[in-house]
Amino acid sequence: MPDTEAETSRNPRIYNFVGGDLQNAFAEDVRRGLASDPKSLPPKYFYDKLGSQLFETICLLPEYYLTRAENEIFARFADEIVGEAISLTGAEEVTLMEMGSGSAQKTRLIIESFMERGNGLHYIPVDISLAALEQSAQQLLEAYPSSKLRVTAYASDYESALRHLGARRAERQKTLALFLGSNIGNFNRVGAESFLSSLRSVLREGDCLLLGADLKKKREVLEAAYDDSIGLTAAFNLNLLSRINRELDANFYVRHFRHVALYNEAEGRIEIYLESRGAQRVSINRLNAEFDFAAGERIHTENSYKYDHAELAMLAARTGFEAKRVWLDEQKQFSSNLFVAT
Repeated sequence: MPDTEAETSRNPRIYNFVGGDLQNAFAEDVRRGLASDPKSLPPKYFYDKLGSQLFETICLLPEYYLTRAENEIFARFADEIVGEAISLTGAEEVTLMEMGSGSAQKTRLIIESFMERGNGLHYIPVDISLAALEQSAQQLLEAYPSSKLRVTAYASDYESALRHLGARRAERQKTLALFLGSNIGNFNRVGAESFLSSLRSVLREGDCLLLGADLKKKREVLEAAYDDSIGLTAAFNLNLLSRINRELDANFYVRHFRHVALYNEAEGRIEIYLESRGAQRVSINRLNAEFDFAAGERIHTENSYKYDHAELAMLAARTGFEAKRVWLDEQKQFSSNLFVAT
């Protein structure tokens, strides 16, 4: 039975949940975060159009090993990963559902492995960036013009997309869900369990999840990956203030803040901050609010948690999955983990 969610033409179907509600959510999250002590801003707001472009460039940096390591895994093992997923699901035609798809560049190796088998593929990317989804979806369909590839995209935060996908679970084929990069690391330990439990709720028993997870390693390697020598990661972090200026009519003087990246070994996480270079006051007109910053005061913008293999197996067990296989890059810096829904 064909997936009724899929677009049958050569055009992608895109559900756009990025609108007034998300813009209002951005404003309220900024208000709440800057009024808190300590101050913070959610990392999901990094990815406006400029932020998405900066992140794609960061992925090419020599210090940022994560994308390179994951690409190596897919280049070496994509066929094996897809074969294992098909074997576990017991289905020749599989729905590929990706959370946080971005440009879908590294996902292409997985998609190509499916397409080379001659079966149809329904690809469901979810991303907060509508522009990235529109571009990647069209590029994929143009790359496989005579294939059975279908694309149904969700421009949305995870919560809204999962709610919609859960309501239509019965209409999908057996599913391989993807959560790649080190996206799971943006959640704290409790949040990671909560997110994977939510993702499990939209899957059926026997469906699979391919989870990318960065592994614990030396402090100097980790900190360099998040504070590169040419300052691209700093620009990515600081763009969050520029976005507030653009969208909320604020007057952040971006050069009065600096990017800080530290590895907290006890918690097993990289911590990212924007640090005020001096005492200052910032007005955000859309919020009709002002916020004071002391010299050295920090806005927390992101954590990136790192894992070991035992922690990943425990994460699977606590969220309704069983850890079945793991693939590593040659230097054993990054892991691609295949979980099956139990």
